[in-house]
Amino acid sequence: MKKTLVLGATPDSSRYAYLASNKLVRHGHEIVNVGIKKGEVAGVPIEEAKELHHDVDTVTLYVGTRNQPPLYDYILETNPKRIIFNPGTENDELEEMARKRGIETVEGCTLVMLSTGQY
Repeated sequence: MKKTLVLGATPDSSRYAYLASNKLVRHGHEIVNVGIKKGEVAGVPIEEAKELHHDVDTVTLYVGTRNQPPLYDYILETNPKRIIFNPGTENDELEEMARKRGIETVEGCTLVMLSTGQY
């Protein structure tokens, strides 16, 4: 199973990041929730983007493009195998930076990928 860092995690049950965290856990994936909101999702606390997790396979983004630049170093230094740019998070600059480091980039929807067995 792919350990996944959910960047933009929130305890707000109406948000896609919340749905993704829960669906990832239901599909057997270990998650790390990172965001600015306090709380927990799918039984996993939400932490700030401070501690680097070097055992992450996938970072799935739920942070809008304009709010991503301060997170570039955090994302890239995590050194995941891939980054999923969910709808509304597409970012050519970050995608290029990731590809130069050998990180796969996917413009897709984590929820759809899980539902269709493409995760």
